[in-house]
Amino acid sequence: MLRTLAILLLATCALQAQAKVDSTQAARLGQDLTPLGGERAGNTAGTIPAWDGGLAQPPANYQPGMHHPDPYAADAMLYQINSQNMAQYQAQLPAGLQTLLTKNPDYFLRVFPTRRSAAAPQRIYDATRFNAQNAELISGGNGVDGAAAGIPFPLPKTGQEAIWNHIMRYRGDQISFVTNQAAVLSSGAFNLLKLERDVYFLYGREGVSPQDLDNTLFYYKYKVVAPSKLAGSALVVQETLDQVLAIRKAWRFSRGERRVRRLPMLAYDSMQPDTNGMATADVVDSYNGAPDRYEWNLVGKQEMLVPYNSYAVHQKGIPYDNIVRSDALNPELLRYELHRVWVVEADLRKGFSHPYAKRRFYIDEDSWQILAVDLYDKNGELSGLQESHPISYYDVPMFGSTLETIYDFKGGRYFVDGLDNNEPMYDFNAKLSPRDFTPQALRLGN
Repeated sequence: MLRTLAILLLATCALQAQAKVDSTQAARLGQDLTPLGGERAGNTAGTIPAWDGGLAQPPANYQPGMHHPDPYAADAMLYQINSQNMAQYQAQLPAGLQTLLTKNPDYFLRVFPTRRSAAAPQRIYDATRFNAQNAELISGGNGVDGAAAGIPFPLPKTGQEAIWNHIMRYRGDQISFVTNQAAVLSSGAFNLLKLERDVYFLYGREGVSPQDLDNTLFYYKYKVVAPSKLAGSALVVQETLDQVLAIRKAWRFSRGERRVRRLPMLAYDSMQPDTNGMATADVVDSYNGAPDRYEWNLVGKQEMLVPYNSYAVHQKGIPYDNIVRSDALNPELLRYELHRVWVVEADLRKGFSHPYAKRRFYIDEDSWQILAVDLYDKNGELSGLQESHPISYYDVPMFGSTLETIYDFKGGRYFVDGLDNNEPMYDFNAKLSPRDFTPQALRLGN
């Protein structure tokens, strides 16, 4: 028995050691690889350029507080893809995007020159190199140890490492913002839900060490502003790193009850409120939470047509009903580009239930932002598509989504989150602290 236990412990240690890379491999970061682990060089066809540092500084016409001006507004569209010609681009289109085009004959993709705009602060690059030689998966891959601030596994060897890179990527130090979300029914009808949101990131903060984290990634809070019948309801989340060791803590303030209640579970397949049953807890930010209910497979890297540099749909003053159409977002406002992405497949483990028995993720090599997800049901049928429409928030700098969507093919409906065109722009310098994300703060704020 003791001999067997010793063998198992040695095997576990060996698996964990494989997550780290040696100094020679780590030295590639910032050389032939980007500081976050992407390929610095362009592709042989010349359709993907070399990464030259991304958008690390705002353009001259930017002023703090603006909805970020489009630095690529002068780019001419290369070509357009629709249901009639998509066969010639099939190898570069996520399966869900092909289905979206097929089901909506009037929908199309506008494809533009590839701009590798993703950038992050130098300290994130420095931390990523440190993490490459020190980070390791723990708790069967359900947690990460030895990492702080940067990407934990910039040279991933497994699907779990790649998905942790997304979960732990840099998104600023703190943010206060106001956005709208909408569940668009098969009839095309929708109502906007306006939320005030605050996020305080612990993991990515300047000077943070692995010992400082105490199993915490970030703190999150929202308050419903409109419509009036729902205004005042609020939620606070304390996001843990290893959610098998300690599940995320969440409290909800109910306007009707005028009291704060601890939520027993806000993870995995539990449904988010006010999404008409379209958004599970783990689809926020394309994927979040513990990876323990899926088997993860790193398929490899591919060149795919994905949402990127979505500045057109981000601009100030666009009416929301000009963005949210009956079948899909307005394609005239969306931008697609050819990028190298990591393809990761997740298959639901036996004994667990979830609307999505299989997911295929397309993760940006330059930022580790998930850009698209094919969603499959328990019968193996393609049932949905997630998309993140990102920009470089060059004032931080940070690369992240400005809009996120989930298309439900069987229900003929979709959900969109992040509509902010007629709201104040994100405040990345908000005065926040962990004390703002407690049940007591939630009670006092209402």
